[in-house]
Amino acid sequence: MRYILSFPAIALVIIAFNILGLTGQWMDSESLVWDGMLPSGSEFYLKVSDFFIMAGLVALFFEIIKAARLGTGTIVDHMLSTATFIVALVEFLLVPFCGTAAFFFLMIMSLIDVVAGYSVSILAARRDFSVGRNDGGGL
Repeated sequence: MRYILSFPAIALVIIAFNILGLTGQWMDSESLVWDGMLPSGSEFYLKVSDFFIMAGLVALFFEIIKAARLGTGTIVDHMLSTATFIVALVEFLLVPFCGTAAFFFLMIMSLIDVVAGYSVSILAARRDFSVGRNDGGGL
């Protein structure tokens, strides 16, 4: 069960993006999904790419929360997050339907996940080390 929780949530968003692209069901990222009028009179609309970016931000939130936990699954989590970023980078550079601004933002979110995960783990380990250290002085 711990290893299932180690699977990056951003990877699920990238997988969904790829499934739509590979099955030919991909709608143009400029296609409107929802259109409405705000009380201010401004027109508000959401495109397909906006939904992927929103899903990526929610996934990034959960990934940052997961980075704060310590345990044996943390190493697996970091490895899978790094692999997700590498795969997303290669897809962005080589796969035609992944060469969009929405996918670029998803790739950057996966990079932030990698950097934040390692940073939080290092800071937590440093804090644990300094609390447990006895330098012989003091009260």
